[in-house]
Formats: sequence, structure tokens, C-alpha cells
Amino acid sequence: MQARRLRAAAEALDDQPMRLQQLFRLHGRAGPGALLVVLAVPCLLPLPGAGTLMSLGLAALAWMIWRYFPRLVMPRKVGRLQLSAPMARRALHTLAWLYEQAARVMRARLRWWVQPGHRVWLAPLVAAMAWAIFLPIPFGNVVPAVALLLIGLGLVFEDGLAVLAGATLGVAWALALSALVVSSAQWLPGVWSGWPA
Repeated sequence: MQARRLRAAAEALDDQPMRLQQLFRLHGRAGPGALLVVLAVPCLLPLPGAGTLMSLGLAALAWMIWRYFPRLVMPRKVGRLQLSAPMARRALHTLAWLYEQAARVMRARLRWWVQPGHRVWLAPLVAAMAWAIFLPIPFGNVVPAVALLLIGLGLVFEDGLAVLAGATLGVAWALALSALVVSSAQWLPGVWSGWPA
């Protein structure tokens, strides 16, 4: 149903831009999972500055998950972001394709992982992925965005296994990034001191 609705919206789209808030509303009652998906997908598209803006939106979403899960809304400033008509069509078709593929493999299982009480770990993880997306790392948006997509789709389909897979990927990426920062902090002073004056 989600995929059909999104493809119909893409076909009906005029040459007018579409706001992210409109994109989110097309998901109906899909809830927090759809919000994660809508904020993560632009990080995978070639949109200049999208990663920075989406990271701020994801940080706001992490706070809302902590305070209000599952009653979440699109952060106002992020919801005003406009996609051009061609980019909106691409986003709509990408989202529809994601839901179609997810419907093949995802189903309601391990529902313990999709309970509202899990905001205790979900909120910090979303905040960490937002920080990773914000950092100016080449292609650094991809892994955290995929992790958030898995979590979001898992929430939509009530698939705890997908949520667990996304959380595992996110934690692994955060640990790898932390190890890189620590190792850089150790060898950079030596490189700097050996640099010719």
C-alpha cells in the first residue's frame, strides 16, 4: 500500500517542488519508522547539503524519540526543505522501491525490539548516526543512513530482526569511527612535530 501510494504521488506530481513534510504525510500512519526512512533517504541521494540538514533533523528526531516516542512529528525546519520536482520523483520512486523490496523479506517478528520502551537505546543511536552523517567524511553518509533505513523499515513492518540488524550496523560504524578518531589523535601529533618548520 505504501509503495502504491508513493508511486501514484510521483505520477501525479506537477513541476512544483515538494516539501519533506508532504513526503512524510504520504506515509499516513506509518509513524516513527516512516519518519526515520524519510530523513535517511535524502542522505543517499546526490543532494548538495542534504547530509548536513538531515543530520540536524535526525538529531532533533533523536530528542523527540527520547521524549515523545511513538508520537513523533517531522521537525519543522527540516519539513520545510523543498525537493525539486525531478528530485521529488526520484525520492518517491526510491521510497516505493524500498518498501517493495522490504515487503519481500520483512514480516512481524521479534516484536520485543519494536516496543516504545526501546527509545532508551534508539534515541542515542539515532543521535550518533546523525553525528556521523554530519561529519565531512567522503561517503560517510552511506553506512549510518543504511542503518537508519533498516531500523525505520523494521519499525514500519514491525520486524525486530531488521531493527536489530540496523542497530548492529550502526553500533559497528560508531565503534569504527571512534577507533579512527582515537588513532588519528595518537599519530597526528607525531606527524605535526616531524613537519619541517
